[in-house]
Amino acid sequence: MQSTRLDTARILAARQVIDPVFLDTPLYRCESLESLLGCAVSIKLETANPVRSFKGRGTELAASLLVEDGSRAVVCASAGNLGQALAWSGRRRGLDVTVVASRFATAAKLDRIRALGAGLELVDGDHELARERAAEVARYEGIRLIEDSLDIETCEGAATIGLELVDVAPSFDTVLIALGGGALATGVGHVLKARAPEVEIVCVQPLGAPAMTLSWRQRRVVTTESTDTIADGVAGRLPIGAVLEDLLLVADDAVLVQEASIIAGMRMLLDHAGLVVEPSAALGIAAVLENRDRFAGRHVVTILCGSNVDANAYRRWVGADPAQGP
Repeated sequence: MQSTRLDTARILAARQVIDPVFLDTPLYRCESLESLLGCAVSIKLETANPVRSFKGRGTELAASLLVEDGSRAVVCASAGNLGQALAWSGRRRGLDVTVVASRFATAAKLDRIRALGAGLELVDGDHELARERAAEVARYEGIRLIEDSLDIETCEGAATIGLELVDVAPSFDTVLIALGGGALATGVGHVLKARAPEVEIVCVQPLGAPAMTLSWRQRRVVTTESTDTIADGVAGRLPIGAVLEDLLLVADDAVLVQEASIIAGMRMLLDHAGLVVEPSAALGIAAVLENRDRFAGRHVVTILCGSNVDANAYRRWVGADPAQGP
């Protein structure tokens, strides 16, 4: 395999830096889903931690390196999950964290960022405008900008999930990974291609936010004018070239799924696994629902990447109260 920006030795070392609360997350067969989906299904659960997403793996690594370098402040743009994770990791290390987000981001995510003690600046636009503003803040304040997927720490932190998966390979043959900026897909993909190359890596993105998938298919950066999806955690318009180059080396396929399938996946995870997830985390299930013949008889792992969901929106989508469960 050609070399990505990631380094396996650094990924192994990252496990010594990341707070154990984010590591060795549950991985288990979910038999109650299998008869419905027509394939063996294992869940890698990245929601049972203080920030309820996989992002803490990357921010733990990034924050530790910032402190080593003598930094005292950091800024990022976030749709919600990265901001929460950086706020958590920064707080425990004495870093002053600023998060820039769209004022249209999920309210529950914004509330949690504030609760974790980070400064929160809202912009009247989408996530891409928040990225631009975060870069401005970093230049004006002279502080470090953490950019999800571009900063290698976010990818190599996520890659520790791959280390945990290869411990049980080859018991499964496909991994379904939510695709947004690319940190999760490139991180996990790097490790699997190096240590379990027989495993197929399938990235999944909403049809209403297809920029990275279109870029992967055309092998060049493809941007879109807007996004239209409930899966806010993966709703980017402007892929990063360096991240795409890594993705091209590790992804075997990239598929797009419809909103109805995402909602159906959320409902199935609630009803048959007892799990409340945000839309991005249901993308893997959605991919199987739309491609039953492709995955029939196979053993797939789907990474449930986050559970930060607005209760009112969840009720509208799924028809159930997340506080009460199935």
